[in-house]
Amino acid sequence: MAAPGAAAPARLVQYVVVRSDLVHTLSWPLGAVITQACHAATAAVHLHYTDPDTQRYLQELDSMHKVVLGAPDEAALSGLSQTLTQAGLLHKVWIEQPENIPTCLALKPYPKDTVQPLLKKFKLFK
Repeated sequence: MAAPGAAAPARLVQYVVVRSDLVHTLSWPLGAVITQACHAATAAVHLHYTDPDTQRYLQELDSMHKVVLGAPDEAALSGLSQTLTQAGLLHKVWIEQPENIPTCLALKPYPKDTVQPLLKKFKLFK
């Protein structure tokens, strides 16, 4: 139990950003796009498995929190990846093979307040 007056640990969130044009412009089946998001989220957790936030996120198995956002196109996804890299935020861009198409990215779990300001221009994926 936390000491009286101690702040509760920050809520951890794993953000996944998916290209919405895959569904709305390129007519990919929704299931295929969901699969891309699953691949990216799993890869980000795998790559950063020993990170303390990732470990805490995995310990909260029944209360994991993910947010799936939409990027309008490949350029927006690439720009976001560059912004995250410049900010030192760890993430994985999923590139569908053999087509070599960047489809989405997933961040490792972070406290929401750490990453949300960089993602505020992206809306929930629809």
